[in-house]
Amino acid sequence: MQTQKRLAAALMKVGENRVRLFAGAKEEVAMAITRADVRKLISKGYVFAAPVNSTSRGRIRKNKAQKKKGRKKGHGRRKGKKTARAPKKQQWMKKIRALRRALLKLRQSKEILPSNYRKLYIRAKSGTVRDKAHLTQLIKKQKGE
Repeated sequence: MQTQKRLAAALMKVGENRVRLFAGAKEEVAMAITRADVRKLISKGYVFAAPVNSTSRGRIRKNKAQKKKGRKKGHGRRKGKKTARAPKKQQWMKKIRALRRALLKLRQSKEILPSNYRKLYIRAKSGTVRDKAHLTQLIKKQKGE
């Protein structure tokens, strides 16, 4: 069987370890002594090459799914400053857009007057308003006055 494996490896251009023999045709494989005989066995499918072993991506898929859920993002995983991971400009854009959306909704639902909207808009732009909760607090204060 070693000779047949060696010949098959040379014909299929793979290593001897990758050559597999069909279990049901052992006598037929043992009878093959020439390259032509081995070629016939390969075409019949009695001798074939095992697929190349590659690194499993199962762990990577699992980790990716966990990261999608928001896991694996603790302090030990982080490299770079807070501002490197999310630049100050991006943080500002996220905040100001949320505030402006909230202000628009409040103006459209007539919860605030256009004059108050303008004042709050300017305050948001200047960075006085921290977040949406702070905005609602300011609106309540204005209504109290």
